[in-house]
This record gives sequence, structure tokens and C-alpha cells, in this order.
Amino acid sequence: MTTLDPVIKRGSAELALLAVLADGPLHGYEIARRIEDRSGGALRFTLASLYPLLYRLEARGWLKATWQTTSGGRRRRCYRLTSTGRKQIAPLRQEWRAFFRALNRIAGVADA
Repeated sequence: MTTLDPVIKRGSAELALLAVLADGPLHGYEIARRIEDRSGGALRFTLASLYPLLYRLEARGWLKATWQTTSGGRRRRCYRLTSTGRKQIAPLRQEWRAFFRALNRIAGVADA
């Protein structure tokens, strides 16, 4: 497995996060774990890098966070997509497809 340059990771983070949350609400640690699992370990986010992105997307109105209490009494923030956030997924996917097609034409990189 190849690790990705942080610049590439930052650029793809919004789509990765929105795609994972499209399945339903999750807390930060679970979001990071699912992104890592689904990417085969190529995309890894520390909580320190993930939370600023979550806060930005929440400020844009793409996510809504609520506090939940676990059965053990611990509180954590659970994030879900808003309707505005859900509408962002298709255009972001289209953008990335176009990017990969262009990269493939230039550098002979096969689509993912």
C-alpha cells in the first residue's frame, strides 16, 4: 500500500468524509476508522486533522453535530449529513472523476 502525500489527502478529505457519512451518523473516531478501512489504509486521518475539517463542514452547513452519551456515560459528538451536505456528494464525485480522467490522459494513470 502506498501512503498518499498530505496535499492529496487534504484535497480528497471532503469527499471521503461526506461519502462515509452518507451511510449514517458517526462520531469522529468512527469516521476516521471507516475512511481508513474503505481506503485500504491509504487515507488515514488523526483526530487532530479530522476535527478541523468536521468543524469547517459544519460551519458551511454540510454537517450537523449533536452530543450523544454512550452507555458508559461518556459524551461524544455525532455528525450527520444535512440535506445541503448530501447535495455536495454528486458534484464532488464528478469533479474527482474528471480529475482522474485528465490525469490518466496526461500520465497514463488508470482510474481508481
